[in-house]
Amino acid sequence: MHKTSGRWRLGLALSLVTVATWGILPIFLRLLLEAMDAPTITWYRFLMAAVFTVLLLLRTGKLPKLRGMSRVTLGLIVLSIAGLCGNYICFLLGLDRMTAASAQIVIQLGPLFLLLGSLVVFREAFSWRQGVGVVVFVIGLLLFFNQRMDQLFDGGSVYGFGALLIVVASASWSIYALAQKQLLRTYSSTQILLILYLAAVVVYTPTAKPAGILELNGFQLFLLLFTGANVIVAYGCFTEAMAHWEASRVSAVLAMVPLVTLAAVEFCEAFVPWLARSEGLNALGWLGALMVVGGSMQCALGRKKEKKSGIGELAPGE
Repeated sequence: MHKTSGRWRLGLALSLVTVATWGILPIFLRLLLEAMDAPTITWYRFLMAAVFTVLLLLRTGKLPKLRGMSRVTLGLIVLSIAGLCGNYICFLLGLDRMTAASAQIVIQLGPLFLLLGSLVVFREAFSWRQGVGVVVFVIGLLLFFNQRMDQLFDGGSVYGFGALLIVVASASWSIYALAQKQLLRTYSSTQILLILYLAAVVVYTPTAKPAGILELNGFQLFLLLFTGANVIVAYGCFTEAMAHWEASRVSAVLAMVPLVTLAAVEFCEAFVPWLARSEGLNALGWLGALMVVGGSMQCALGRKKEKKSGIGELAPGE
């Protein structure tokens, strides 16, 4: 079983860097979607992450060995690729149809789906504290959208369709995470990510339009580079945080990502309104956001110690 270094302050600092990078990411992605289509953005993000990871593993001499792979391992890799690719593209398509903070709230369903999936697939224990967390999360989700219930459940609503795409992205991520958990028996997390990044580049090549980068202005090119670097920095800090701090505590800190997005959006509304528009939440909406975060934290911290699952060692594929 993996043991942490005990340097919890470093683990906390790295977790907070991950929260910050993931928290502001949707704002940059929404701006970039005005100049480039979702498949091309996704292709470039995976390409940048793949190049960096290849160089990293070449330096350490730990490139994954694919020869002699069993059918089970191959099946898990295919499942992981499908889940991660689905997560990235559906999140972007959904983000293009709803606000950044709303997308971040809905994507929190990913860890919840993962928890429920682990109960079915791995027969993991489910504590009463996690049950409370699930209830708080669901109530919070309903309260957050109290002003947009009509759009949320209107079949012809662009906003509602965007929310549905984010739900699909959440489910796709949970499938990826469940498969990746099994793959950790064969490869390290970095080796798995390299395989997935390279495969995703291949998957998205037919639909991507790489030449579109030539039409970007300086600011838009910065946005593209930032979203690619975001994958590297966020996953790097997350993985390193796991080496120094307990998985449940790291997961609990990461649950704060939607609050960072909300705060960033409000900041933009006040000082640079062209970057992002405010959610315009009422008191119930803010209470809902806090409950979603609190419920996610409770689900992470409420896991029984004797049944550590390794779920916390997986990160959302934003």
